[in-house]
Amino acid sequence: MSRQALLPRTAPFGDQERAHLDAALGAATPIQRAWLTGFLAGLDAAAGQPVSAAVPAAPPKAAEPLTILFASESGNSEKLASDVSKLARKQGFKPKIVDFSDLDLATLPKAGKLVAIAATWGEGEPPARAVRAYGELMADGAPRLEGVEFAVLALGDTSYAEFCAIGKALDARFEALGAKRAVPRADLDLDFEKPAADWIKGALKALAPAEVPADNVVAVDFRHGVEDEDGEVSREPVVVEVIDHVNLNSSRSDKETIHLALEFEDGAPAYEPGDSLEIFPENDPQLVDEILRATGLSGDEALRKALLAERDITTLSASTVERFAKATGHAEAAAFVESGEVKAWIEGRHLIDLIERFPAALTAEHLNTVTRPLPPRAYSIASSRKEVGDEVHLTIAAVRYETHGRARSGVASVHVADRIRNGAKLRVRVKPNKHFRLPSDPATDIIMVGPGTGVAPFRAFVQERRAIEAPGRSWLFFGDRHFTHDFLYQLEWQDALEDGSLAKIDVAFSRDQPEKIYVQDRIDQNAAELVAWLDGGAHFYVCGDAKNMAKDVRAAVVRAFQTVKGLSAADAETHVAGLERAKRYQQDVY
Repeated sequence: MSRQALLPRTAPFGDQERAHLDAALGAATPIQRAWLTGFLAGLDAAAGQPVSAAVPAAPPKAAEPLTILFASESGNSEKLASDVSKLARKQGFKPKIVDFSDLDLATLPKAGKLVAIAATWGEGEPPARAVRAYGELMADGAPRLEGVEFAVLALGDTSYAEFCAIGKALDARFEALGAKRAVPRADLDLDFEKPAADWIKGALKALAPAEVPADNVVAVDFRHGVEDEDGEVSREPVVVEVIDHVNLNSSRSDKETIHLALEFEDGAPAYEPGDSLEIFPENDPQLVDEILRATGLSGDEALRKALLAERDITTLSASTVERFAKATGHAEAAAFVESGEVKAWIEGRHLIDLIERFPAALTAEHLNTVTRPLPPRAYSIASSRKEVGDEVHLTIAAVRYETHGRARSGVASVHVADRIRNGAKLRVRVKPNKHFRLPSDPATDIIMVGPGTGVAPFRAFVQERRAIEAPGRSWLFFGDRHFTHDFLYQLEWQDALEDGSLAKIDVAFSRDQPEKIYVQDRIDQNAAELVAWLDGGAHFYVCGDAKNMAKDVRAAVVRAFQTVKGLSAADAETHVAGLERAKRYQQDVY
Protein backbone atom coordinates (compact mmCIF):
# COMPACT_ATOMS: atom_id res chain seq x y z
CA MET A 1 0.00 0.00 0.00
CA SER A 2 1.53 3.29 -1.09
CA ARG A 3 1.90 6.11 1.45
CA GLN A 4 -0.02 9.32 0.78
CA ALA A 5 2.23 12.18 -0.30
CA LEU A 6 2.78 14.84 2.36
CA LEU A 7 3.69 17.68 0.01
CA PRO A 8 1.02 18.90 -2.44
CA ARG A 9 1.82 19.14 -6.15
CA THR A 10 1.60 22.90 -5.79
CA ALA A 11 4.67 22.92 -3.48
CA PRO A 12 7.58 24.86 -5.08
CA PHE A 13 9.65 21.70 -5.79
CA GLY A 14 10.16 19.40 -8.76
CA ASP A 15 8.67 15.90 -8.82
CA GLN A 16 11.94 14.24 -7.79
CA GLU A 17 12.53 16.78 -5.00
CA ARG A 18 8.99 16.26 -3.64
CA ALA A 19 9.55 12.50 -3.63
CA HIS A 20 12.78 12.83 -1.63
CA LEU A 21 11.18 15.22 0.87
CA ASP A 22 8.10 13.00 1.25
CA ALA A 23 10.35 10.01 1.99
CA ALA A 24 12.34 11.91 4.62
CA LEU A 25 9.42 13.65 6.32
CA GLY A 26 7.18 10.62 6.24
CA ALA A 27 9.65 8.66 8.38
CA ALA A 28 10.39 11.56 10.75
CA THR A 29 9.06 11.73 14.30
CA PRO A 30 7.13 14.81 15.54
CA ILE A 31 10.22 15.92 17.50
CA GLN A 32 12.41 15.62 14.41
CA ARG A 33 9.93 17.68 12.37
CA ALA A 34 9.82 20.35 15.09
CA TRP A 35 13.62 20.49 15.14
CA LEU A 36 13.72 20.82 11.37
CA THR A 37 11.21 23.68 11.53
CA GLY A 38 13.44 25.60 13.93
CA PHE A 39 16.54 24.72 11.94
CA LEU A 40 15.18 26.08 8.66
CA ALA A 41 13.84 29.21 10.35
CA GLY A 42 17.23 29.74 11.93
CA LEU A 43 19.00 29.42 8.59
CA ASP A 44 16.77 32.13 7.12
CA ALA A 45 17.30 34.35 10.18
CA ALA A 46 21.07 33.92 10.01
CA ALA A 47 20.98 34.85 6.31
CA GLY A 48 18.86 37.90 7.00
CA GLN A 49 15.81 36.43 5.21
CA PRO A 50 12.33 37.21 6.53
CA VAL A 51 10.70 34.27 8.27
CA SER A 52 7.01 33.74 7.63
CA ALA A 53 4.95 32.85 10.65
CA ALA A 54 3.55 29.32 10.48
CA VAL A 55 -0.20 28.99 10.84
CA PRO A 56 -0.92 26.66 13.77
CA ALA A 57 -3.20 23.75 13.17
CA ALA A 58 -4.95 24.53 16.46
CA PRO A 59 -4.93 27.47 18.86
CA PRO A 60 -1.79 27.19 21.04
CA LYS A 61 -2.18 26.53 24.72
CA ALA A 62 -1.11 29.41 26.97
CA ALA A 63 2.24 28.84 28.65
CA GLU A 64 2.18 28.02 32.37
CA PRO A 65 3.34 31.02 34.47
CA LEU A 66 6.32 30.36 36.75
CA THR A 67 7.76 32.83 39.26
CA ILE A 68 11.46 32.37 39.97
CA LEU A 69 12.43 34.24 43.15
CA PHE A 70 16.08 34.62 44.11
CA ALA A 71 18.01 36.04 47.07
CA SER A 72 21.65 36.51 46.10
CA GLU A 73 24.75 38.17 47.49
CA SER A 74 27.59 36.91 45.29
CA GLY A 75 25.49 36.22 42.19
CA ASN A 76 25.22 32.42 42.39
CA SER A 77 21.50 32.34 43.18
CA GLU A 78 20.82 34.85 40.43
CA LYS A 79 22.74 32.76 37.90
CA LEU A 80 20.78 29.65 38.91
CA ALA A 81 17.53 31.62 38.58
CA SER A 82 18.54 32.37 35.00
CA ASP A 83 19.28 28.68 34.43
CA VAL A 84 15.82 27.76 35.74
CA SER A 85 14.22 30.33 33.43
CA LYS A 86 15.98 29.04 30.31
CA LEU A 87 15.06 25.43 30.94
CA ALA A 88 11.53 26.29 32.06
CA ARG A 89 10.83 28.20 28.85
CA LYS A 90 11.71 25.12 26.81
CA GLN A 91 9.38 23.00 28.93
CA GLY A 92 6.22 25.01 28.39
CA PHE A 93 6.46 27.60 31.18
CA LYS A 94 6.28 31.36 30.99
CA PRO A 95 9.00 32.21 33.54
CA LYS A 96 9.40 35.49 35.39
CA ILE A 97 12.55 36.15 37.44
CA VAL A 98 12.12 38.31 40.56
CA ASP A 99 14.94 39.62 42.74
CA PHE A 100 14.00 39.51 46.43
CA SER A 101 14.94 43.19 46.58
CA ASP A 102 12.12 43.96 44.11
CA LEU A 103 9.53 41.59 45.57
CA ASP A 104 6.04 42.97 46.19
CA LEU A 105 4.72 40.48 48.73
CA ALA A 106 1.13 41.03 47.59
CA THR A 107 1.95 39.32 44.27
CA LEU A 108 3.01 35.99 45.80
CA PRO A 109 -0.50 34.53 46.31
CA LYS A 110 -1.02 34.84 42.54
CA ALA A 111 2.26 33.11 41.68
CA GLY A 112 0.69 29.70 41.10
CA LYS A 113 4.04 27.98 40.56
CA LEU A 114 7.05 29.26 42.51
CA VAL A 115 10.74 28.36 42.55
CA ALA A 116 12.79 30.12 45.24
CA ILE A 117 16.60 30.09 45.21
CA ALA A 118 18.18 31.59 48.31
CA ALA A 119 21.72 32.05 49.58
CA THR A 120 22.57 32.35 53.26
CA TRP A 121 24.96 35.13 54.21
CA GLY A 122 27.22 35.45 57.26
CA GLU A 123 25.85 33.81 60.37
CA GLY A 124 22.47 32.73 59.04
CA GLU A 125 21.39 36.06 57.55
CA PRO A 126 19.64 36.88 54.26
CA PRO A 127 21.63 38.64 51.53
CA ALA A 128 21.66 42.41 52.02
CA ARG A 129 19.29 43.14 49.14
CA ALA A 130 16.78 40.59 50.45
CA VAL A 131 16.51 41.87 54.02
CA ARG A 132 13.38 44.00 53.55
CA ALA A 133 11.23 41.49 51.66
CA TYR A 134 12.49 38.57 53.75
CA GLY A 135 11.46 40.40 56.92
CA GLU A 136 8.01 41.11 55.49
CA LEU A 137 7.57 37.46 54.50
CA MET A 138 8.47 36.28 57.99
CA ALA A 139 6.21 38.85 59.69
CA ASP A 140 2.71 38.15 60.98
CA GLY A 141 1.09 40.17 58.20
CA ALA A 142 2.43 38.00 55.36
CA PRO A 143 -0.34 36.89 52.93
CA ARG A 144 -1.62 33.34 52.76
CA LEU A 145 -0.33 31.23 49.86
CA GLU A 146 -3.02 28.61 49.35
CA GLY A 147 -3.03 27.48 45.74
CA VAL A 148 0.71 28.10 45.30
CA GLU A 149 3.01 25.19 44.48
CA PHE A 150 6.64 25.81 45.44
CA ALA A 151 10.16 24.42 45.39
CA VAL A 152 13.15 25.82 47.31
CA LEU A 153 16.83 25.53 46.44
CA ALA A 154 19.13 26.63 49.29
CA LEU A 155 22.76 27.66 48.83
CA GLY A 156 25.23 27.87 51.69
CA ASP A 157 28.68 27.09 52.99
CA THR A 158 29.23 24.22 55.41
CA SER A 159 32.06 26.13 57.05
CA TYR A 160 29.36 28.28 58.71
CA ALA A 161 27.26 26.97 61.58
CA GLU A 162 23.95 28.15 60.08
CA PHE A 163 24.28 26.21 56.84
CA CYS A 164 21.55 27.15 54.32
CA ALA A 165 19.51 28.79 57.10
CA ILE A 166 17.64 31.21 54.81
CA GLY A 167 16.59 28.54 52.32
CA LYS A 168 15.40 26.33 55.18
CA ALA A 169 13.43 29.21 56.68
CA LEU A 170 11.78 30.06 53.34
CA ASP A 171 10.84 26.44 52.75
CA ALA A 172 9.15 26.21 56.16
CA ARG A 173 7.51 29.63 55.79
CA PHE A 174 5.93 28.90 52.41
CA GLU A 175 4.44 25.72 53.84
CA ALA A 176 3.21 27.51 56.97
CA LEU A 177 1.45 30.08 54.76
CA GLY A 178 -0.48 27.32 53.02
CA ALA A 179 1.60 26.67 49.90
CA LYS A 180 2.17 23.10 48.66
CA ARG A 181 5.72 21.77 48.37
CA ALA A 182 6.31 20.24 44.93
CA VAL A 183 9.72 18.67 45.66
CA PRO A 184 11.96 18.38 48.74
CA ARG A 185 14.31 21.30 49.37
CA ALA A 186 17.96 20.86 48.39
CA ASP A 187 20.69 22.29 50.65
CA LEU A 188 23.86 22.77 48.61
CA ASP A 189 27.45 23.62 49.54
CA LEU A 190 29.97 25.62 47.48
CA ASP A 191 30.28 22.84 44.90
CA PHE A 192 26.65 23.32 43.91
CA GLU A 193 26.73 23.33 40.09
CA LYS A 194 26.02 19.65 39.34
CA PRO A 195 23.50 18.96 42.16
CA ALA A 196 21.75 22.26 41.39
CA ALA A 197 21.34 21.30 37.73
CA ASP A 198 19.88 17.93 38.74
CA TRP A 199 17.51 19.53 41.26
CA ILE A 200 16.30 22.12 38.72
CA LYS A 201 15.37 19.37 36.26
CA GLY A 202 13.45 17.48 38.94
CA ALA A 203 11.69 20.58 40.25
CA LEU A 204 10.51 21.67 36.80
CA LYS A 205 9.28 18.17 36.07
CA ALA A 206 7.23 18.21 39.28
CA LEU A 207 5.86 21.69 38.55
CA ALA A 208 5.31 21.11 34.82
CA PRO A 209 1.91 21.67 33.22
CA ALA A 210 0.03 18.56 32.13
CA GLU A 211 0.73 19.19 28.45
CA VAL A 212 3.45 21.02 26.56
CA PRO A 213 1.98 24.01 24.67
CA ALA A 214 1.20 23.33 21.03
CA ASP A 215 3.46 26.12 19.90
CA ASN A 216 6.52 24.82 21.70
CA VAL A 217 9.34 24.73 19.11
CA VAL A 218 12.81 23.39 19.69
CA ALA A 219 15.21 26.33 19.50
CA VAL A 220 18.29 26.18 17.29
CA ASP A 221 21.11 28.65 17.97
CA PHE A 222 23.00 29.74 14.85
CA ARG A 223 25.23 32.29 16.54
CA HIS A 224 28.95 31.78 16.61
CA GLY A 225 31.00 31.86 19.77
CA VAL A 226 30.04 30.87 23.29
CA GLU A 227 27.22 33.25 24.09
CA ASP A 228 24.16 31.89 25.88
CA GLU A 229 20.59 32.82 24.92
CA ASP A 230 20.76 36.01 27.00
CA GLY A 231 23.83 37.20 25.15
CA GLU A 232 26.18 36.62 28.07
CA VAL A 233 29.59 35.22 27.26
CA SER A 234 30.40 31.90 28.92
CA ARG A 235 33.26 32.49 31.33
CA GLU A 236 35.38 29.37 31.57
CA PRO A 237 38.56 29.58 33.68
CA VAL A 238 41.57 30.88 31.78
CA VAL A 239 45.29 30.99 32.57
CA VAL A 240 46.86 34.40 33.14
CA GLU A 241 50.39 35.59 33.87
CA VAL A 242 51.39 37.62 36.92
CA ILE A 243 53.11 40.78 35.69
CA ASP A 244 53.17 42.79 38.93
CA HIS A 245 53.26 41.66 42.57
CA VAL A 246 53.69 44.49 45.10
CA ASN A 247 53.15 44.69 48.86
CA LEU A 248 51.17 47.91 49.38
CA ASN A 249 51.92 48.06 53.11
CA SER A 250 55.22 49.31 54.49
CA SER A 251 57.76 46.90 55.94
CA ARG A 252 56.79 48.08 59.43
CA SER A 253 53.12 47.25 59.02
CA ASP A 254 51.59 44.21 60.70
CA LYS A 255 49.54 43.68 57.53
CA GLU A 256 50.45 42.48 54.05
CA THR A 257 48.28 43.63 51.15
CA ILE A 258 49.28 42.49 47.68
CA HIS A 259 48.60 44.50 44.54
CA LEU A 260 48.42 41.84 41.85
CA ALA A 261 48.43 42.69 38.14
CA LEU A 262 47.49 39.87 35.77
CA GLU A 263 47.76 39.84 31.98
CA PHE A 264 45.47 37.90 29.65
CA GLU A 265 47.29 36.36 26.71
CA ASP A 266 44.30 36.48 24.34
CA GLY A 267 42.83 39.77 25.54
CA ALA A 268 41.03 40.63 28.75
CA PRO A 269 37.45 39.35 29.10
CA ALA A 270 34.61 41.86 29.14
CA TYR A 271 34.72 42.71 32.83
CA GLU A 272 33.18 45.88 34.24
CA PRO A 273 34.04 47.99 37.31
CA GLY A 274 32.24 46.28 40.19
CA ASP A 275 32.90 42.73 38.96
CA SER A 276 35.08 40.21 40.78
CA LEU A 277 37.78 37.81 39.64
CA GLU A 278 37.85 34.27 40.98
CA ILE A 279 41.27 32.76 41.63
CA PHE A 280 41.68 28.99 41.61
CA PRO A 281 44.33 28.61 44.32
CA GLU A 282 46.50 25.81 45.64
CA ASN A 283 46.69 24.67 49.24
CA ASP A 284 49.76 25.19 51.41
CA PRO A 285 52.20 22.38 50.49
CA GLN A 286 53.38 22.20 54.11
CA LEU A 287 49.83 21.59 55.34
CA VAL A 288 49.28 18.96 52.64
CA ASP A 289 52.44 17.14 53.75
CA GLU A 290 51.31 17.27 57.40
CA ILE A 291 48.05 15.58 56.44
CA LEU A 292 49.83 12.93 54.40
CA ARG A 293 52.21 12.18 57.28
CA ALA A 294 49.37 12.03 59.80
CA THR A 295 47.49 9.55 57.62
CA GLY A 296 50.51 7.47 56.63
CA LEU A 297 50.03 8.32 52.95
CA SER A 298 53.19 10.34 52.28
CA GLY A 299 54.22 8.16 49.35
CA ASP A 300 51.05 8.74 47.35
CA GLU A 301 52.05 11.41 44.79
CA ALA A 302 48.70 11.34 42.99
CA LEU A 303 46.94 12.03 46.29
CA ARG A 304 49.38 14.84 47.12
CA LYS A 305 48.64 16.48 43.80
CA ALA A 306 44.89 16.21 44.39
CA LEU A 307 45.16 17.65 47.92
CA LEU A 308 47.24 20.56 46.62
CA ALA A 309 44.91 21.73 43.87
CA GLU A 310 41.57 19.94 44.03
CA ARG A 311 40.36 19.28 47.60
CA ASP A 312 39.40 21.68 50.39
CA ILE A 313 41.60 20.74 53.36
CA THR A 314 40.98 23.79 55.55
CA THR A 315 37.19 23.86 55.89
CA LEU A 316 35.96 21.87 58.86
CA SER A 317 32.23 21.58 59.46
CA ALA A 318 29.91 19.35 61.45
CA SER A 319 29.10 17.45 58.25
CA THR A 320 32.85 16.90 57.65
CA VAL A 321 33.16 15.24 61.07
CA GLU A 322 30.06 13.15 60.39
CA ARG A 323 31.44 11.97 57.04
CA PHE A 324 34.78 11.18 58.70
CA ALA A 325 33.13 9.06 61.40
CA LYS A 326 31.02 7.19 58.86
CA ALA A 327 33.82 6.62 56.34
CA THR A 328 36.38 5.41 58.89
CA GLY A 329 34.06 3.63 61.32
CA HIS A 330 35.96 5.40 64.14
CA ALA A 331 33.93 4.63 67.29
CA GLU A 332 35.25 7.60 69.27
CA ALA A 333 34.53 10.01 66.39
CA ALA A 334 31.00 8.61 66.08
CA ALA A 335 30.45 9.08 69.81
CA PHE A 336 31.76 12.65 69.50
CA VAL A 337 29.20 13.37 66.78
CA GLU A 338 26.43 11.99 68.99
CA SER A 339 27.56 14.11 71.94
CA GLY A 340 26.52 17.35 70.26
CA GLU A 341 29.90 18.95 71.00
CA VAL A 342 31.09 19.08 67.40
CA LYS A 343 29.80 22.57 66.55
CA ALA A 344 31.78 24.20 69.36
CA TRP A 345 34.92 22.09 68.80
CA ILE A 346 35.34 22.78 65.07
CA GLU A 347 35.54 26.56 65.57
CA GLY A 348 39.00 27.67 64.40
CA ARG A 349 40.10 24.17 63.44
CA HIS A 350 40.98 22.48 60.12
CA LEU A 351 41.03 18.93 58.71
CA ILE A 352 44.46 18.24 60.22
CA ASP A 353 43.04 18.80 63.71
CA LEU A 354 40.33 16.22 63.07
CA ILE A 355 42.84 13.65 61.81
CA GLU A 356 45.10 14.18 64.81
CA ARG A 357 42.19 14.06 67.27
CA PHE A 358 40.88 10.75 65.90
CA PRO A 359 43.82 8.77 64.45
CA ALA A 360 42.64 6.18 61.93
CA ALA A 361 43.93 4.15 59.01
CA LEU A 362 42.86 6.40 56.15
CA THR A 363 42.96 5.85 52.41
CA ALA A 364 42.94 8.27 49.50
CA GLU A 365 39.29 7.37 49.02
CA HIS A 366 38.56 8.31 52.65
CA LEU A 367 40.11 11.75 52.18
CA ASN A 368 38.18 12.28 48.96
CA THR A 369 34.94 11.36 50.74
CA VAL A 370 35.60 13.57 53.75
CA THR A 371 36.68 16.70 51.83
CA ARG A 372 34.82 18.80 49.29
CA PRO A 373 36.20 20.28 46.04
CA LEU A 374 38.49 23.26 46.54
CA PRO A 375 36.41 26.29 45.56
CA PRO A 376 37.81 29.40 43.88
CA ARG A 377 38.13 32.63 45.90
CA ALA A 378 36.60 35.82 44.52
CA TYR A 379 38.26 39.25 44.80
CA SER A 380 36.88 42.62 43.72
CA ILE A 381 38.54 43.82 40.54
CA ALA A 382 40.63 46.94 41.21
CA SER A 383 41.03 48.19 37.63
CA SER A 384 39.17 49.51 34.61
CA ARG A 385 39.85 48.00 31.19
CA LYS A 386 39.67 51.50 29.74
CA GLU A 387 42.82 52.35 31.68
CA VAL A 388 44.79 49.07 31.97
CA GLY A 389 43.86 47.33 28.69
CA ASP A 390 44.35 43.55 28.71
CA GLU A 391 45.13 43.42 32.40
CA VAL A 392 43.14 42.96 35.57
CA HIS A 393 44.30 44.19 38.98
CA LEU A 394 43.44 42.78 42.40
CA THR A 395 44.03 43.95 45.98
CA ILE A 396 44.50 40.93 48.27
CA ALA A 397 45.20 40.98 52.01
CA ALA A 398 47.18 37.99 53.25
CA VAL A 399 45.20 36.24 56.00
CA ARG A 400 47.36 34.80 58.80
CA TYR A 401 46.31 33.91 62.33
CA GLU A 402 46.78 31.34 65.08
CA THR A 403 44.20 29.16 66.80
CA HIS A 404 44.50 26.17 69.12
CA GLY A 405 48.29 26.40 69.05
CA ARG A 406 48.61 26.12 65.29
CA ALA A 407 49.44 28.78 62.66
CA ARG A 408 46.68 29.14 60.05
CA SER A 409 46.45 31.01 56.76
CA GLY A 410 43.98 31.94 54.05
CA VAL A 411 44.17 29.49 51.16
CA ALA A 412 44.17 31.91 48.22
CA SER A 413 45.52 35.04 49.91
CA VAL A 414 48.68 33.38 51.23
CA HIS A 415 49.10 31.36 48.04
CA VAL A 416 49.27 34.74 46.27
CA ALA A 417 51.41 36.43 48.95
CA ASP A 418 53.96 33.65 49.53
CA ARG A 419 54.07 31.40 46.49
CA ILE A 420 53.26 33.64 43.53
CA ARG A 421 55.70 36.02 41.88
CA ASN A 422 56.08 37.81 38.53
CA GLY A 423 55.92 35.34 35.65
CA ALA A 424 53.80 32.83 37.57
CA LYS A 425 50.58 31.47 36.09
CA LEU A 426 47.14 31.48 37.70
CA ARG A 427 43.77 30.06 36.68
CA VAL A 428 41.07 32.71 36.98
CA ARG A 429 37.46 33.40 36.00
CA VAL A 430 35.45 36.64 35.89
CA LYS A 431 32.47 36.78 38.23
CA PRO A 432 30.06 39.53 37.11
CA ASN A 433 28.18 41.64 39.66
CA LYS A 434 25.53 43.71 37.91
CA HIS A 435 24.20 44.88 41.28
CA PHE A 436 27.37 46.86 42.01
CA ARG A 437 27.63 49.17 39.04
CA LEU A 438 28.46 52.80 38.36
CA PRO A 439 25.46 54.99 37.50
CA SER A 440 24.47 54.87 33.84
CA ASP A 441 24.65 58.67 33.75
CA PRO A 442 28.31 59.73 34.19
CA ALA A 443 27.13 63.11 35.49
CA THR A 444 25.77 61.42 38.64
CA ASP A 445 27.80 61.95 41.80
CA ILE A 446 29.07 58.89 43.70
CA ILE A 447 30.08 58.31 47.32
CA MET A 448 32.35 55.31 48.00
CA VAL A 449 33.09 53.72 51.38
CA GLY A 450 35.90 51.17 51.23
CA PRO A 451 38.18 50.56 54.21
CA GLY A 452 41.15 48.20 53.74
CA THR A 453 40.87 46.01 50.67
CA GLY A 454 37.29 47.21 50.33
CA VAL A 455 38.81 50.10 48.39
CA ALA A 456 39.59 47.80 45.43
CA PRO A 457 36.44 48.31 43.33
CA PHE A 458 36.60 52.06 43.93
CA ARG A 459 40.03 52.19 42.33
CA ALA A 460 38.28 50.69 39.29
CA PHE A 461 35.42 53.21 39.61
CA VAL A 462 37.81 56.18 39.66
CA GLN A 463 39.86 54.82 36.74
CA GLU A 464 36.69 54.29 34.69
CA ARG A 465 35.29 57.76 35.36
CA ARG A 466 38.65 59.34 34.59
CA ALA A 467 38.84 57.47 31.28
CA ILE A 468 35.37 58.56 30.15
CA GLU A 469 35.83 62.07 31.59
CA ALA A 470 32.71 61.71 33.72
CA PRO A 471 31.47 65.11 34.93
CA GLY A 472 29.98 63.65 38.13
CA ARG A 473 31.84 64.13 41.40
CA SER A 474 33.44 61.22 43.32
CA TRP A 475 33.91 61.11 47.10
CA LEU A 476 35.92 58.37 48.81
CA PHE A 477 35.92 57.29 52.46
CA PHE A 478 38.95 55.11 53.18
CA GLY A 479 40.15 53.60 56.44
CA ASP A 480 42.88 51.33 57.78
CA ARG A 481 45.16 51.09 60.80
CA HIS A 482 48.06 53.50 60.25
CA PHE A 483 48.47 56.44 57.86
CA THR A 484 52.21 55.84 57.42
CA HIS A 485 52.11 52.10 56.83
CA ASP A 486 48.62 51.20 55.55
CA PHE A 487 47.39 53.95 53.23
CA LEU A 488 46.67 51.74 50.20
CA TYR A 489 47.19 53.45 46.82
CA GLN A 490 47.94 56.76 48.58
CA LEU A 491 49.83 58.32 45.64
CA GLU A 492 47.10 57.31 43.21
CA TRP A 493 44.43 59.02 45.31
CA GLN A 494 46.55 62.16 45.47
CA ASP A 495 46.90 62.14 41.68
CA ALA A 496 43.15 61.62 41.34
CA LEU A 497 42.47 64.63 43.54
CA GLU A 498 44.79 66.72 41.38
CA ASP A 499 43.27 65.67 38.05
CA GLY A 500 39.71 65.98 39.37
CA SER A 501 38.66 62.34 38.96
CA LEU A 502 38.32 62.33 42.77
CA ALA A 503 36.59 65.38 44.24
CA LYS A 504 36.99 64.55 47.92
CA ILE A 505 38.59 61.95 50.20
CA ASP A 506 38.09 61.40 53.93
CA VAL A 507 40.35 58.95 55.73
CA ALA A 508 40.18 57.20 59.09
CA PHE A 509 43.28 55.50 60.54
CA SER A 510 42.12 53.67 63.61
CA ARG A 511 45.44 53.16 65.43
CA ASP A 512 47.06 56.60 64.95
CA GLN A 513 45.46 58.09 68.10
CA PRO A 514 44.33 56.80 71.50
CA GLU A 515 40.67 56.59 70.46
CA LYS A 516 39.88 54.45 67.45
CA ILE A 517 38.40 56.25 64.45
CA TYR A 518 36.59 54.42 61.66
CA VAL A 519 34.95 55.37 58.35
CA GLN A 520 31.53 55.58 60.01
CA ASP A 521 32.94 58.27 62.32
CA ARG A 522 33.98 60.28 59.26
CA ILE A 523 30.46 59.89 57.89
CA ASP A 524 29.10 61.30 61.17
CA GLN A 525 31.46 64.26 60.88
CA ASN A 526 30.41 64.94 57.28
CA ALA A 527 26.70 64.22 57.74
CA ALA A 528 25.38 67.50 56.33
CA GLU A 529 27.44 67.34 53.14
CA LEU A 530 26.73 63.64 52.68
CA VAL A 531 22.96 64.22 52.93
CA ALA A 532 23.25 67.12 50.46
CA TRP A 533 25.01 64.86 47.94
CA LEU A 534 22.40 62.12 48.37
CA ASP A 535 19.52 64.59 48.12
CA GLY A 536 21.15 65.75 44.90
CA GLY A 537 20.94 62.26 43.42
CA ALA A 538 24.31 60.76 44.39
CA HIS A 539 24.74 56.97 44.48
CA PHE A 540 26.25 55.42 47.63
CA TYR A 541 28.56 52.37 47.58
CA VAL A 542 30.00 50.21 50.36
CA CYS A 543 32.59 47.46 49.97
CA GLY A 544 34.30 45.40 52.68
CA ASP A 545 33.48 43.61 55.92
CA ALA A 546 29.82 42.59 56.18
CA LYS A 547 29.78 41.56 59.82
CA ASN A 548 30.54 44.95 61.39
CA MET A 549 31.69 47.69 59.01
CA ALA A 550 28.82 47.56 56.52
CA LYS A 551 26.22 47.58 59.30
CA ASP A 552 27.97 50.45 61.10
CA VAL A 553 28.19 52.48 57.88
CA ARG A 554 24.51 51.99 57.12
CA ALA A 555 23.62 53.02 60.66
CA ALA A 556 25.74 56.17 60.19
CA VAL A 557 23.87 57.06 56.99
CA VAL A 558 20.53 56.58 58.77
CA ARG A 559 21.86 58.79 61.59
CA ALA A 560 22.89 61.44 59.08
CA PHE A 561 19.35 61.75 57.69
CA GLN A 562 17.92 61.71 61.19
CA THR A 563 20.10 64.55 62.49
CA VAL A 564 20.43 66.71 59.36
CA LYS A 565 16.78 66.58 58.30
CA GLY A 566 15.24 66.21 61.78
CA LEU A 567 13.63 62.87 60.96
CA SER A 568 12.53 60.23 63.42
CA ALA A 569 14.64 57.07 63.54
CA ALA A 570 11.88 55.18 61.70
CA ASP A 571 11.55 57.81 58.96
CA ALA A 572 15.32 58.00 58.49
CA GLU A 573 15.43 54.21 58.15
CA THR A 574 12.63 54.35 55.58
CA HIS A 575 14.57 56.97 53.63
CA VAL A 576 17.71 54.81 53.43
CA ALA A 577 15.62 51.75 52.57
CA GLY A 578 14.23 53.81 49.69
CA LEU A 579 17.76 54.47 48.44
CA GLU A 580 18.39 50.73 48.49
CA ARG A 581 15.22 49.96 46.55
CA ALA A 582 16.12 52.62 43.99
CA LYS A 583 19.55 50.94 43.54
CA ARG A 584 21.24 54.09 44.83
CA TYR A 585 22.67 52.35 47.93
CA GLN A 586 24.70 49.33 46.81
CA GLN A 587 26.91 46.94 48.77
CA ASP A 588 29.60 44.43 47.87
CA VAL A 589 30.40 42.90 51.23
CA TYR A 590 32.07 39.73 52.48
